[in-house]
Amino acid sequence: MRSLLKRIIFQQQEKMSRVCQITGKKVVSGNNVSHSKRRTRRKFYPNLFVKKFYLEEENRWITLKVSAAGLRTINKKGLGPALREAKAKGYIETY
Repeated sequence: MRSLLKRIIFQQQEKMSRVCQITGKKVVSGNNVSHSKRRTRRKFYPNLFVKKFYLEEENRWITLKVSAAGLRTINKKGLGPALREAKAKGYIETY
């Protein structure tokens, strides 16, 4: 009974997609090409990390799924401007 309940709860939870919340990078598909030039389909995954950042304007911690390029963007522009830009582009709804 308990394992059935856990399974139902797990199925109801939303799975987070593999998308950077700052840059919008996501999974793209391509080909594996062998030495004989035979092509099979494959996926290229973004280099994502789940990181906690301290948002000073709202005096709280937020958790974001960001790529390595997204981390560099946050380091360059700052967390607040990067979040505002990502929201304007539609990568995140709220933060």
